[in-house]
Amino acid sequence: MVVEPFSRRPRGRSRRRPIVWVSLVVLVLCAGAAAAALLAWPHVRLEPDDEALANVVQPGFAGHVSRIVVRSRDGNVIPIRVRDGRLWPGKKLPTGERLTVELTVHRPRWAGWLVGHSARKSFRVLTPTARLRGRWLEIPGGSPVTVSYDSPVRIVELRLAGRAQTLRFAHARSTVDIGVIASGAQRAGSVTIRSAPRAWERLSPPSRVSWFPARRRVQVLAEPTSETALAPNSPITLTFSRPEQKALGERMPIVIPAIPGLWRRLDSHTISFQPTGLGYPLGSHVEVRLPTRVDVAHPAGTQATETLAWEVRHGTILRLHQLLAEVGYLPVTWSPSAEPVARTAGAQLAAVSEPPSGHFSWPFESTPHELKGIWRSARWSEITRGAVMMFEHDHGLEVDAFVGPKVWHALLADAVAGKRRSDGYSYVYVHRSVPQSLTLWHDGKTVLRSPGNTGVPAAPTQLGTFPVFEHIPSGTMSGTNPDGTHYNDPGVRYISYFNHGEAIHAFNRSSFGTPQSLGCVELPLAAAAKVWPYTPIGTLVTVEN
Repeated sequence: MVVEPFSRRPRGRSRRRPIVWVSLVVLVLCAGAAAAALLAWPHVRLEPDDEALANVVQPGFAGHVSRIVVRSRDGNVIPIRVRDGRLWPGKKLPTGERLTVELTVHRPRWAGWLVGHSARKSFRVLTPTARLRGRWLEIPGGSPVTVSYDSPVRIVELRLAGRAQTLRFAHARSTVDIGVIASGAQRAGSVTIRSAPRAWERLSPPSRVSWFPARRRVQVLAEPTSETALAPNSPITLTFSRPEQKALGERMPIVIPAIPGLWRRLDSHTISFQPTGLGYPLGSHVEVRLPTRVDVAHPAGTQATETLAWEVRHGTILRLHQLLAEVGYLPVTWSPSAEPVARTAGAQLAAVSEPPSGHFSWPFESTPHELKGIWRSARWSEITRGAVMMFEHDHGLEVDAFVGPKVWHALLADAVAGKRRSDGYSYVYVHRSVPQSLTLWHDGKTVLRSPGNTGVPAAPTQLGTFPVFEHIPSGTMSGTNPDGTHYNDPGVRYISYFNHGEAIHAFNRSSFGTPQSLGCVELPLAAAAKVWPYTPIGTLVTVEN
């Protein structure tokens, strides 16, 4: 008998071990393949577009875009339209605006188990901008004035000499001809420009471009031009063809007369003087003296000088009357239709140029018809003359009835300060018909009615209305009698001159009420003493039959 050696059979676990390892390898390979598929799978993307906001590119198998949301920097949703994969804003957007574009993508079903059924992607988009390459141009004579941008634009708005023009281009361009030839009447000038690289963008903030004829000497372009009346609160802007510090050095120009205000540098080529307070006096002459000689660019050419000059705009007669009424120098009151002009320099100066609407009225029913007949709200009259003379006298100005810079400045200063004359309004009218008399009216009341004497037929008192121009308590009156002899009367009391040598005054006569003087209006002493305080300079005297 043969005995065979004993041996064990291998267990089943040993046979399964290769299967496990193979499975693990397969899983790893599948995971790697899935990761590779996810990385290599085509994705939706945004690309720049020459006209639209952006272009949505959807490669094959990437899926389709089911939702697009565009948000502004502050998170607000911007309406959008999609045409052929191109995104078009539904409203005007500013240039240089940062936007967020969110795309929701649905992938094919058969690939969803591997790369996901949907995905959301966000993109940052900046709306296009275009910047001017130069703002101070020196152009050879006869050449067109053109502006250049660092990137093409589709819309350009030009504002030249107060007129606006909008240019729209079928194809974007980087160089724009503004329609001016640098010669003849347009040798130097400036234009305000706004632009947009896309048709759906808002125009950029305005930029000022200035051009000059090509010259060796530094040139300056002044705004407003010397041919334009200067508004009292208007800035004076000087633009130089070269950098301002090279043109002027360290010294700023001097404004004459000395006006409260401040010079500011607006950019490397431009400085501006902004007056403060009441600005340049109305009707005055203003000069700006430069520290160096430059060529001043005028519409017709250039002139070498160190001094620029302007005439300041005059005020209107209507606003003059409104102010005189407000500060108490007219027999009428002024009521604006809307809110009163604010007591600020800026508001008062604006009202000088554009008087507010409203109406004048007579505050007293008993106002003499002679006075009412003189008044003209929008025209110069003797009432205006008298009021101006009285205002000048009260403010220590030369009494000449001329409404010049000093009168306007003082008048506006009173309006800002809210000052008002409180002495009331007086008016004197004289009847030449016998019995002759004088009537004094003040603020709705007849203060005095007295007999008086006017001029004899050989020297009659002139008919008309005249303002008192000299007011003295006593003086010597002298002249020539109708027969050629001379008279000299010292100590005449209570004199108010109103027309050349004619005056209201006291005089010792045996009777009153008939022509006895040499042109003056003579009153008894007591009556003259009462009238005199009511007839300061500027008081109107009417002589009538």
